Amino acid sequence: MSRKTLHGYKRVLNATRYSCQGLKAAFRNEAAFREEVLLALIMIPAAVLIDVTQVERILLIATVVLVLFAELVNSAVEAVVDRIGTEQHELSGRAKDIGSAAVMVTMLLAGYVWVEILFL
Repeated sequence: MSRKTLHGYKRVLNATRYSCQGLKAAFRNEAAFREEVLLALIMIPAAVLIDVTQVERILLIATVVLVLFAELVNSAVEAVVDRIGTEQHELSGRAKDIGSAAVMVTMLLAGYVWVEILFL
């Protein structure tokens, strides 16, 4: 059965809709994502209001967004692993741990950038 490939405006609209569905699903199902969104809602406006250079502001905001990105990828990995099965498996645990480590690394980077720009 062949599927008609969408092009142009219709494809962009569909991709945007799917992305919004993903954001809603992450917000609804992932407590960590909700917490990080709350922090982003505080930190991004703070970065806009703080007296720093344009490049520093971009770095402050980008690191916060990077944490959200890593959490979304981690949540996707966890959902796929859980879909495959709930039994304990070394590779499933490793995949989840690596996803979690990615989030931690981005959080450490964000913390470092914020401390470096604001306090050092």
